[in-house]
Amino acid sequence: MTRLPRNLSGKSLSNKLKKLGYKPTRQVGSHIRLTTEQNGIHHITIPDHTPLKIGTLSNILKDVAEHFEISKKELMDRLF
Repeated sequence: MTRLPRNLSGKSLSNKLKKLGYKPTRQVGSHIRLTTEQNGIHHITIPDHTPLKIGTLSNILKDVAEHFEISKKELMDRLF
């Protein structure tokens, strides 16, 4: 399994998720809400922290992979 990046910020993750059609729809404090309409509407919230905690990053990637019905490894190959 590809290792999760250890120094990824919330802002850079949101930029990487643009490849999958995610766009920022709102921001409250340090949390950015992204929405995609690909494969149905899906919302995720990413904390704008540097770096993201590994567990937080892992859960976000798991949620996105489930939405696109792909494995987490395949998602990581696409993004990183």
